[in-house]
Amino acid sequence: MLSERGLSPRHRFGQNFLHDHNVLTKLIDAAQLSEGDLVLEVGPGTGTLTEALLEKGCRVVACELDRGLGDLVEERLGDSIQLIRGDCLTKRHLNEEVARAMGDAPWKLVSNLPYQIASPLIVDLMANHPHCEGEFVTIQFEVAQRLMAEVDSSDWGVLSILTQRLADVSLIAKVPPTCFWPPPKITSACVSIVRRETLPPEESESFAKFVTQLFTKRRKQLGAILGRDQVLPEGIDPSARPSTLTIAQLESLWVTGLHS
Repeated sequence: MLSERGLSPRHRFGQNFLHDHNVLTKLIDAAQLSEGDLVLEVGPGTGTLTEALLEKGCRVVACELDRGLGDLVEERLGDSIQLIRGDCLTKRHLNEEVARAMGDAPWKLVSNLPYQIASPLIVDLMANHPHCEGEFVTIQFEVAQRLMAEVDSSDWGVLSILTQRLADVSLIAKVPPTCFWPPPKITSACVSIVRRETLPPEESESFAKFVTQLFTKRRKQLGAILGRDQVLPEGIDPSARPSTLTIAQLESLWVTGLHS
């Protein structure tokens, strides 16, 4: 299909096409989709996953940045999907046209995500789009490890905290490079991110700024970061480092208004 149109994968758009139907099936099964469900797909590529979503009876909104692939998907699937052309993110937030298309009904993200947008998109949907019930995505395995990280591990950080604060994250499948064309130089993973809680966007933004600021000094002791004379919440030792704090402890610090 690509060669017929003079197209080829574009590295700058993170185009590695997932062609293994077993992996696609696992991703869709994990999303627990029903007929009539509203789904957002970012980067539909040649439309392989899109077709599978349509076969499940889903209503699909697809966002494609690449003009040639947009034409291809439109030619193949036509009016069966709502195609939005352009970048799904504007300044690390879901672009307004896509947000309007998803509306106020519950929906899910099911997508083989371009690697460079995975982290900001995942966090933005959880923090700022309460109607997004879950995200079922293929991403870099190292990003999946960060999403699923445990407290005080090397991968525990801002991405882990902001996601796990609002959602349950689990591994669907580890995906080797051979499942893609062209094969990437890294291993990928399908992950399930199911919303557990919804908080006001302004609260999520404030907490995100606090955690991001704190983790720029993740190896320093809290006493050195916040000041030795600060009275910390019960159970938090001044000698503790940000990377050792649980989400509940970080929230208690944030609520007190302590900033570095």
